[in-house]
Amino acid sequence: MAIAALAPRVSAADAVIFTSENAVAPFVALSPATGRLAWCVGDRTAQAAAAAGFRTRAGPGDAARLVPMIVAGHEGGRLIHARGHHIAADIVTELARAGLNAVDAVVYEQCDLALDAAAQALLAGPSPVLVPLFSPRSAALFAQQARDARAPLLLAPISAAAARPCSGLNARVEIAREPAAGAVLDALGRLIASVDAG
Repeated sequence: MAIAALAPRVSAADAVIFTSENAVAPFVALSPATGRLAWCVGDRTAQAAAAAGFRTRAGPGDAARLVPMIVAGHEGGRLIHARGHHIAADIVTELARAGLNAVDAVVYEQCDLALDAAAQALLAGPSPVLVPLFSPRSAALFAQQARDARAPLLLAPISAAAARPCSGLNARVEIAREPAAGAVLDALGRLIASVDAG
């Protein structure tokens, strides 16, 4: 996927929610951080938000578990979820159910891209191909383009939700033990070790 920034009208808000680091720069271009609190899905997103000037609170790595953290620690006022066009969880609706004032701002688009010639050659070859998958949508896009792969596929999805779109592929799958980039790297390591042992 390629990330394309969008420029919607952004509502005033006291705190911001980022469920992807890709949302930070487009949002700041529309509404500066000015020391506001940013609730961030995980550590990498929190690092990007802190670098942009937000006070940050890092969540556990997935949107579903971020919601109760926000509900428990909300400091008052309006929240804005700066996000991409495609989302895995409707945070604004969940927060509204909990009585919080929250709105959306779609600040970037995830544009589909075809696998390039080098990737296609790897999928057609004899060597194992390691594939980290960081979202259900990226997994679905990969699965569509890897249906006819001849190479042994070793997939490391960040979550069970990211694993599901690849269920039709002939692949060895090692789901990350937590929804974090480091856990995906660990899953890739386990896949490599399984190939070496086999």
